[in-house]
Amino acid sequence: MSGQDKIHSYPVSLRWTGNRGQGTSSYRAYDRDYTISIPGKPDLRCSSDPTFRGDPSRSNPEEQLVAALSGCHMLWYLHLCAVNQVVVLNYSDEPVGTMAETAAGGRFTAVVLRPRVVLAAESDRAVAARLHQEAHHACFIANSVNFPVACEPTFEPVESAENAQP
Repeated sequence: MSGQDKIHSYPVSLRWTGNRGQGTSSYRAYDRDYTISIPGKPDLRCSSDPTFRGDPSRSNPEEQLVAALSGCHMLWYLHLCAVNQVVVLNYSDEPVGTMAETAAGGRFTAVVLRPRVVLAAESDRAVAARLHQEAHHACFIANSVNFPVACEPTFEPVESAENAQP
């Protein structure tokens, strides 16, 4: 690390809430529920994927990883658009993560981001498209994973004031 590098810390508290009274005395004796607490923010009620005996009404680590990649990309993209005079009126994403489960465990094999962007009429679509690549290379989360993260953006015209509103 150089003298100009900055270190950021993200304190989080995780507490398992799935003890039904017998702890982990057997594979089926406990729930996979847990709570993530972050200072000054609402608690996140989580569980494992329903495939692994989790509560389907709670988010799971796999969904959170995909959401973190999507959110980080979006925040970088909006920043880059703002400093490059590209006006984004609306942004949404429907990312999909793929995980392979093996006898030894599992791992993500890919995440595909699919941002849908509504640009102001005067914005340069070519620049807007290029900025997705820049956002990908700047994204802290994408730079931290060991699987490919693809980005397949689409741009939609401003058809009504509805598209311009969050």
